[in-house]
Amino acid sequence: MTVRNLDSLFKPRSIALIGASRRANSIGSVVARNLFNAGFDGPIMPVNPKYSAIEGVLCYPDISELPVTPDLAIVCTPPQTVPDIVDELARHGTRGVVVITAGFGEGNDADGMALRQRMLDAARPHLTRIIGPNCLGILVPGMGVNASFSHLAPPEGRIAFVTQSGAIVTSVLDWAERRGIGFSHMISLGDMADVDFGDTLDYLANDPNTRAILLYVEAITDARKFMSAARAAARMKPVIVVKAGRHAASAKAAASHTGALAGSDAVYDTAFRRAGMLRVDTLGELFAAVETLATSEPPAGDRLTILTNGGGIGVLATDALIGHGGQLAELPEETVTALNEVLPATWSKGNPVDIIGDAPGKRYADALTTLADNPDSDAILVLNCPTAVADSMDATEAVIAEQQGRHRGHGQRQTLFTCWVGEHTAQQSRRRFAEAGIPSYTTPEGAVRAFMHMVAYRKSQEQLLETPPSVPELFTPDYETASQLVETAAAEGREILSEPEAKRLLAAYGVEVVTTEVASSPSDAAEAADRLGYPAAIKILSPDITHKSDVGGVALDLEDAAAVQHAAEAMERRVAETYPDATLSGFSVQPMVKRAGSWELIAGFTEDEQFGPVVLFGQGGTAVEVIQDQALGLPPLNLKLAREMVTRTRVYKQLQGYRDRQSADLDAIDLTLTRIAQIAADLSRVKELDINPLLASSEGVVALDARVRIGENGQGSRRLAIRPYPRELEKTVTADDGKHYLLRPILPEDEPALHRAFAHLTPEQIRLRFFAPMKQLSHMAAARFTQIDYNREMALIITDPNKVPGEAELYGAVHIHADPDGEKAEYSIVVRHDLTRQGLGRLLMEHVIDYARQRGIAEIDGDVLRENQPMLALCRQLGFEEHVDTDERDIIRVTLALATDSGGG
Repeated sequence: MTVRNLDSLFKPRSIALIGASRRANSIGSVVARNLFNAGFDGPIMPVNPKYSAIEGVLCYPDISELPVTPDLAIVCTPPQTVPDIVDELARHGTRGVVVITAGFGEGNDADGMALRQRMLDAARPHLTRIIGPNCLGILVPGMGVNASFSHLAPPEGRIAFVTQSGAIVTSVLDWAERRGIGFSHMISLGDMADVDFGDTLDYLANDPNTRAILLYVEAITDARKFMSAARAAARMKPVIVVKAGRHAASAKAAASHTGALAGSDAVYDTAFRRAGMLRVDTLGELFAAVETLATSEPPAGDRLTILTNGGGIGVLATDALIGHGGQLAELPEETVTALNEVLPATWSKGNPVDIIGDAPGKRYADALTTLADNPDSDAILVLNCPTAVADSMDATEAVIAEQQGRHRGHGQRQTLFTCWVGEHTAQQSRRRFAEAGIPSYTTPEGAVRAFMHMVAYRKSQEQLLETPPSVPELFTPDYETASQLVETAAAEGREILSEPEAKRLLAAYGVEVVTTEVASSPSDAAEAADRLGYPAAIKILSPDITHKSDVGGVALDLEDAAAVQHAAEAMERRVAETYPDATLSGFSVQPMVKRAGSWELIAGFTEDEQFGPVVLFGQGGTAVEVIQDQALGLPPLNLKLAREMVTRTRVYKQLQGYRDRQSADLDAIDLTLTRIAQIAADLSRVKELDINPLLASSEGVVALDARVRIGENGQGSRRLAIRPYPRELEKTVTADDGKHYLLRPILPEDEPALHRAFAHLTPEQIRLRFFAPMKQLSHMAAARFTQIDYNREMALIITDPNKVPGEAELYGAVHIHADPDGEKAEYSIVVRHDLTRQGLGRLLMEHVIDYARQRGIAEIDGDVLRENQPMLALCRQLGFEEHVDTDERDIIRVTLALATDSGGG
């Protein structure tokens, strides 16, 4: 379940408090007081057999005596009573429950875990949703709901805050009250027995009263659900996250606190980035981001104008800006000329714009008016340092008046930030800025950091929608060979593939490897080297020794057979001395690969407990653990995502070439990473893959050594946090004229083909499909159609069978998008004008209906203009029912109920 029945929690019409109390400072009494004081416009019904009234309101002895069924119930009773209470509430029709009580398995207590399961078993048959247990509660100021034991009640606002930690809620409320910032929702999830981050992200993403979403995360329990919800939400509004447990010790503390295991922090970082969320490191940075989001849109770029009355604080702000990767905005000649007319002759004549320490409010306003019209700037930071010759409050009021006047005139283009340094006077100014809805910070560094966080968010959204390059050639991996290698080793009880086996697996997926032979003895190694050529390299083969170089198990640049045999014999002796219990299976022999100006890299993947396979890339060699230069990515990867991984490493700068050293073949590196990610997606038995070194040069890449660890057969693609491209849906189809096409899911690389296909549509087709005239398809619209989440939506296209995505033409497409619950999906379809009447529309509809049925979707629907008779006729043939909206009589709603199979993954 995702958003089903969440309205009962966040938009209740009636509320019951089970365990209400008059006992001072008890949870039941605090929650009762908060509920009755929040202004809820509906019945609030306390339940406790000990009392006749609470807060002057009739108290009921038990749930059965309630005069109406509550939409929302808050439970504050001992843990052993909760399962039966939830059962009774659910049977009476309550669909939202907040369990504040703790004692449900925190720290993996067996009795508590059993209670937790009983509680869930009571709720699920009735689709009753539960927040908690072990939570502070929920606050929805716009609904007058304060179902929590919080010490403060925030005003209504446009920001939602969701957290696993109740203590964090109180900290955020304290901070927000001082700044007058309100919230649309404050949700303490606690132990997330039912409602989790994925559910709340889905709900808040579609909430018109929520402008931005803040998360405090300790652990994620359902990675795929979270990633789907996070990606969808981050495309609609800013999502900012603080993740506890960045370091190992704090991660352990977080795990014991929530009863769930905190995964590797670097993997969480990777997941947040892939979803398009902005991660900040501290609550302070979160607060700074809130301050900005509450009052302004993210800036369009990273060009900042600094307006200041003090050179020193202007320099501090500039240092912080450059240090965080931003840039000072250029001042065009006309801007400088305009400033000369309103500023003293001694002003700085550049950015930072220093208007001198005696600047009165009018000087601030005049400068700000001029700077706001600069097209080469994205944001303005106004700084003020208190002086004895100028009134800081006068400057404050002048900035507020100028900003409000610009808003009224609809002239606001740049984002405005302020920083009034100091204490007493500055506090008054910051309070006035908060009242006026202008972000204000205590230090120049803090203001710049908040600005750059917003820049990072905007850039991440742009990067997510970039069109990836086309793959260089059609490639189908030799899955049978790779799978047989893995299954044979598993049948023999082995966890580690031999190096030659690992290289054969890589070769099956198109990764270039160095030719390698296996030798059982030193003399066999010498003979193999003769065949392969010199200089040669040999390495020991042992399932018990992971790092061969640690025992002298690698010998390089061997010039002849005698040197090979001598080196192999020496290896045998060293292994016998240092690892007497190790099994020595023989030696791998390969020719030395020497490429001028090459780099040793590492690439591979491992399996994370929360997020499944995670691809790694970085600087390789024997010192890889010391260098610590790597980037992570979640499969599946395309060439754009692979390049983004590469650019996040320090070695990337070297790989671009310098002085007389040629650039490495970065395209070959990208392609190798995509194929490693495909191995991770295809072969669920493979738990770890290491290529170290992966030799990269201007000539390409080659795997010199590889290690593969296997394990139990996993859940197939279900173990991936992001559902991969469903290759199994690819089919050859035949049109009515006998021509063969490829029907397959859409890919991000198809965007150029989508634009070309749009150009083939007639104006009438465009109007019938989009319900409005359109001259062209924007990049953003095309990216959203091609870069889809296969876990929630599907777009099937008809295209050329023998061309790579992007180069192949797109002749028709059908798209369905399911609701977060996976119950209903809305469809849309279009076929190129020159290919109508070939049966392509029917082919697309039949296949997408079959897909929806297999996924467990219960109903497909869509809107069709009444005049679009060909589409309506096709829908009738396929069994759709037609419905007419009395308010929109030109639009026919068509629906098809599906008899579903069990959903696929």
